[in-house]
Amino acid sequence: MIRKLLARLGGEGFGSEDFPILLLLRFFIVQKIIGLNRKVSWPVHWTSRVTEPTKIVRGTRCPGMSMGCHIDGRNGIVFGRNVWVGPRVSIISMNHDINDYEEYVQESPVIIGDNCWLGANSVILPGVEIGDHTVVAAGSVVTKSFPGSDQIIAGVPAKVIKRLAPYGKKNDR
Repeated sequence: MIRKLLARLGGEGFGSEDFPILLLLRFFIVQKIIGLNRKVSWPVHWTSRVTEPTKIVRGTRCPGMSMGCHIDGRNGIVFGRNVWVGPRVSIISMNHDINDYEEYVQESPVIIGDNCWLGANSVILPGVEIGDHTVVAAGSVVTKSFPGSDQIIAGVPAKVIKRLAPYGKKNDR
């Protein structure tokens, strides 16, 4: 009953069965009463910032629930199902024009496939598409698309460093 009330007052994400009710209540108070990330319809950590949440398709999880995330949805972000976002991850969908910093560049939305994991301090730049079951290693900067699946990408700029078994299956070591 409390989850239904939180979902009705705060947005569908606040009714999630995936999180303890006290945690959802704490996020609700910070977002909807105090006002940090007030317009976001899912729980977001108070140290994270989400811009243009109406242009973000959140998938089945709550992006920004980890501390210190920067999620800029101005050109749109599409999260697949079961996308895990680590602490201090930045997903930037819009960039400045390099010849006029007052102007912004229109890009395709950032697309993150199903069963992805974005490691701590990783950065996803505008227009990037990440395929299903892609692990972005901690500290990586993703400057181009990796539409393939079952992969680990790492580095600055990121590149494929390992292929994985399909999600849910064990990798041979």
